[in-house]
Amino acid sequence: MWGQNSSFIRFCNLYFRDQLQPDEQLQQQQQQSTSDTSTNDIWNYVVFVIFVVVSALIPIRKRLCRRSSNSKSKQDYVFGAGHISTLAMMLSIARGTLGVISVLGYPSEFFYRGSAMWESLYGVITAYPIVCFVFIPVYFDLGITSVYQYLELRFNSRLVRCLASGTYIIRTLLSLGVTIYTPTVALNTIIGVPYWVSLVSITVITIFFNALGGLKAAVAADVIQSLSMTAMLVGIIIYCSITVGGVDKILTISSDNDRFAFFNFATDLHLRVTTTSAWLGELFNSLSLLGCQQNFVQRYLSMPTFGQIRRTLMLNIPVVILLFSLPWFVGMAIYAIYWHCDPLKASVIAKMDEILPYFMVDRFDSVPGVWGIFVGTLFNGALTLNISNINSLATVTWEDFLSLVPALRKKSDTHQLNVIKLVGTVYAVVIMGVGFIVGLLSGVIESSMLIISATSGPLLGVFVLAMFIPFANWKGAALGMLASHLSILWIVVGRLIESNVSEPLLDTSIEGCYADLMEAQKNATLLVAVALEEGVNAVETSTLLNRIYSITYLYYGVFGTVLTVLAGVVVSLATWSSHDVYNMKMLHPAVRWLYSRCPFSGKHFGSFEVAGKGYGAGMKEAVPRC
Repeated sequence: MWGQNSSFIRFCNLYFRDQLQPDEQLQQQQQQSTSDTSTNDIWNYVVFVIFVVVSALIPIRKRLCRRSSNSKSKQDYVFGAGHISTLAMMLSIARGTLGVISVLGYPSEFFYRGSAMWESLYGVITAYPIVCFVFIPVYFDLGITSVYQYLELRFNSRLVRCLASGTYIIRTLLSLGVTIYTPTVALNTIIGVPYWVSLVSITVITIFFNALGGLKAAVAADVIQSLSMTAMLVGIIIYCSITVGGVDKILTISSDNDRFAFFNFATDLHLRVTTTSAWLGELFNSLSLLGCQQNFVQRYLSMPTFGQIRRTLMLNIPVVILLFSLPWFVGMAIYAIYWHCDPLKASVIAKMDEILPYFMVDRFDSVPGVWGIFVGTLFNGALTLNISNINSLATVTWEDFLSLVPALRKKSDTHQLNVIKLVGTVYAVVIMGVGFIVGLLSGVIESSMLIISATSGPLLGVFVLAMFIPFANWKGAALGMLASHLSILWIVVGRLIESNVSEPLLDTSIEGCYADLMEAQKNATLLVAVALEEGVNAVETSTLLNRIYSITYLYYGVFGTVLTVLAGVVVSLATWSSHDVYNMKMLHPAVRWLYSRCPFSGKHFGSFEVAGKGYGAGMKEAVPRC
């Protein structure tokens, strides 16, 4: 790989300059570069280690100073005991929009496919007020620890709760496996660190952090990561602006080369991304993520008042817009640097996602410590996201599964906290195993992302049934989720196995590259032409099933939600009985108001009175089924 030989990197850098140089001067520069690189590498290693260690220790510094290892209660570990500032919570919630995958993926997406996917921001923005005014009012007064506990109370069924919890756990494990693998690519490519060393390091630090931290430490880690990653991206944009001659020049280069693709309302479901699919797809995925996923709801419920929750979420919208857009601006800036000489087309890099790491080495290899901070930020980003989600995974596992064991439920609060931490440790090891699998098998990253996105619909759909469909029962909810999971999984597997989904890249240039690189590109172009010809032949023989499989994955969340709700409604109407009654407090307040005034209000789907505060009110007669 180009990152494993610094001399080769410096040699390649000469190819990306506009002026050709004599052979003797080139050799002198190579020799000088070799001597300078060893010193720079030492500085980069030192900066990398210091950055990771300091970022990891700051959030738990107070915990390290405590003498008593049992001074943290389970409530404090899970909810932070209500001592987390609004600003810190805002950055922690917004942290999901600036993950490691987005930092590496969005710049390459803009460089090679344009700005169309940027419009998924519309869906994220739309989701925030819906979550704030639709989902949170239902959760807030119920006194729940796990958001999936709400499903059990609403449907009076442990089965529905376990299906939702299992969906969340599987999705999060796969997502985190991909997340912790992502920085190992940069570490291996730039520094040459073996994949297994990075994976083991992230896991060991995660276990240590999880044992001493909790939600409060996870939020602090999110804040540090958000600020450091934002500073890094802003620094890249400033450098590129100065290099190319201003922000207006960056915009002009991208516009002249057809990188801006906004407001495409085409109705073809097979187009990879349009304005409609980006907006709707991200809206449903964000509703599932922000409104139905434990790690986010856990943060909302840690705040003392609904007013603070509302203020935090609504003020977070401009923060999310900024954090979501920064990687796209970085992609625009990098494109302004390499628009005349594409490193991928010139065979200097092997994958699209290497464009940002290559840029950092190409432009800052001679500056001590710069790409050490860059790699440290990516590493720490995966680390903090891993820690934050493991806290929620362990909480869900305890509340929804392990607390059912009588021997564990009767234990003291301290003992329960130790069990939760042990579960978090087990999950850290499992996630490391997923990371190893991602590194060993070809195409697993895309497969995992498709499967993860496919789980958004069933999870969102079952919450829609619970909050807005008064006659929905546990049989409809369970069968609706299963039907949706199986249908979407069938489409995903078919897409991966049988369909030749074409995702063409935009044109790039190598006119500014050196002649030898252009000759190498000529050979690569022949191979690409053969592959494209085979793809065309495959499309000509496409069948109805292939048309289904080639539907853009952005709609999976929409289809999954609709399938869950429709199947749930049909089954519930066919199977409703007096045993399915529930406390009407589980419905959304607006639905309760409408239901009391509709013609069907005489049929008491929910016969318990809405009284009292907390999820236990009026629920003594209800016995969970299945």
